[in-house]
Amino acid sequence: MDTGSHLLFGVTLAGLACLEPTVVQEPALAHAILAGTLIGSHAPDFDTLARFRGYANYVRVHRGITHSIPALFIWPLVLSLPLAAMFGVWDHLISLYLWTFAAVVFHVFLDLFNVYGVQCFRPFSPKWFHLDTLCLYEPFLFGLHTLGVLVWLFVWQGGGGSHIGEMFALIYGATFFYIAIRSSQRNQYVKLVKQELQIEDGICHLIPGLSWFHWQFVLEGDKGFYLGDIRNGRVLIQEEYAKTDYNKNGTHPIVQATLGTDGVRAFLHFAQRIHVCWKEKNDGYEVQWRDVRFWHKRKLPFGVNVLLDRDMNVVSATLGWDKKAWDPPYV
Repeated sequence: MDTGSHLLFGVTLAGLACLEPTVVQEPALAHAILAGTLIGSHAPDFDTLARFRGYANYVRVHRGITHSIPALFIWPLVLSLPLAAMFGVWDHLISLYLWTFAAVVFHVFLDLFNVYGVQCFRPFSPKWFHLDTLCLYEPFLFGLHTLGVLVWLFVWQGGGGSHIGEMFALIYGATFFYIAIRSSQRNQYVKLVKQELQIEDGICHLIPGLSWFHWQFVLEGDKGFYLGDIRNGRVLIQEEYAKTDYNKNGTHPIVQATLGTDGVRAFLHFAQRIHVCWKEKNDGYEVQWRDVRFWHKRKLPFGVNVLLDRDMNVVSATLGWDKKAWDPPYV
């Protein structure tokens, strides 16, 4: 999810820790846990530093090893040891570690439900997993947890004790219930799309919108990709793309000339529903690689544009998003 949401959940996890009587009784431990959950809730996204080495490197690294199974245990250890020393809570190191661990796990758990996906089972599997259920930013969850923090700060300021933990236990119960409802909604819509398009064996990706009643979909069939909207339970097809056989077109000299570029290699590392096309220009050729999962306003905004000269030498390659940050899809 977005950075603001992850940090907010780090604060509310510290509130949930108040279920432990020791946390309420010892302010130093409470402060250490707050620091641990706040930093731990963002720690997996420290991979954004990879941007300094270029966007292609960022695409390879983001939500990869920093979100992997070993990282779930390493991040809390790296964070809890210095925090225990800083706040003088060595006697409660295990508690500090476990709450920091919960923050890291919850971060990866939420990313798993996003459309972008996460390589959360590395090193056992390099596959990208995504449950296509939550937006990058979920207004309901953000509002619910913000309300809890405001109550904590202004209603129970300087007190509240275990009631703080009980309140956040209810908030987290509602959070998981909300995710379960959205997951059920997603499963129903996948079936609906396949029934409407009469492609029962197709691969369907859903992209949730900020509204509970607006989703986008991409359905891959034998002949092509079908892009559309689901609005209030109605399936509306917006665009169709003829299916590009990757192996066949990958051997075309013009397309093949782009395979060695860093941007295309990074794109192929991440993309799952690939559409590639090329067109002739006055001074050469332009090859466009796109991931069909991400579309907006009848366009495919994520991919690589490679310019070739007449001798099919690479002139330039641009990898990234061709959309405003505030435009959907929110991944």
